[in-house]
Amino acid sequence: MTFRRRSIRRALGTAAVLSALLAPTAAASQPSPAPTAQQTAREPAWAVEGLTLDSEENAAVDAYLDRAAEAERRISPELVRVAELTAAELVGFDNRLKTEGSLKRKVATWLDESPEKSVDDVLAEINDSVRYTLQWEDGEYSEGVADAAELLHAWHHAPVRWSNTWGSTGRYQAVNSTWREPAAAHPFEVQFHTPASRAAATLTHPLYEEERLPSTSPERAAELREQQAFIFGAVPVPEGAERLAAPGVSSPATRPVPAPVG
Repeated sequence: MTFRRRSIRRALGTAAVLSALLAPTAAASQPSPAPTAQQTAREPAWAVEGLTLDSEENAAVDAYLDRAAEAERRISPELVRVAELTAAELVGFDNRLKTEGSLKRKVATWLDESPEKSVDDVLAEINDSVRYTLQWEDGEYSEGVADAAELLHAWHHAPVRWSNTWGSTGRYQAVNSTWREPAAAHPFEVQFHTPASRAAATLTHPLYEEERLPSTSPERAAELREQQAFIFGAVPVPEGAERLAAPGVSSPATRPVPAPVG
């Protein structure tokens, strides 16, 4: 073999080795393919403490929050008027709109607990994106609740849910109600409290939130429920509170009803 031919073969051999060594680097330097729309949709767009929403779920909750804000602007003046006419304290009015983080946590928790449901199914069950609390002293409570409910009904807010848990052993003590405002049928919640029941609800809320976390063990959840029951058990029950019921759909007002906004 001539010197020239041996040199060519050595050069070819060196080129092959270099090519083999450089091949992984060249492959690594190639840009990764862009994620598909399906892959992007599966990636969490919101995540807190093990709870997640994908991009479509997150966008659906954002749109719902926008609708809630629009409804609040229509509802709030009437709740202020209800408080004035019934001598109620409108507690926590600055927090009448559920925050983005709180709503997304609630939706993500429900989706985690009921994987067969879609985000639209869960949002259809949300009743407290707009919420209010009316409070009276124990002696004025039952009459105040009855009058407030009558006013809301007379002003064409449709009663959807009425949960009276006064007197229930070891449970949340109050009347929680859900209504639909007439313009867009957006649901809103009105809680009817006394100072003691409101204080108990505030004190137990962090315990309730921890109880519902997916990471909370069954033993810890039972302990949290016991603590909540002890706190609610100390709340006095106003006279007649157990008998408070939702206003009848067809029952007329018992006296002249003022206009919603004066």
